[in-house]
Amino acid sequence: MPEERIVAVGLLTEADLRLLGAGFTRLFPVDETPCFGQLLAAIDDADRELHRARDRLPR
Repeated sequence: MPEERIVAVGLLTEADLRLLGAGFTRLFPVDETPCFGQLLAAIDDADRELHRARDRLPR
């Protein structure tokens, strides 16, 4: 069987998981550790840079 391609990664709360229901079965819990905060900061930085780069493109 070919490998499934990952198309999205998300950070969900327990409330989000309840809304998604029992059909959502592939999740990997993440502990709140010091490196997790750094990961979130890096994601935020990358997102800001992406928006800045898009804003600099000619329209």
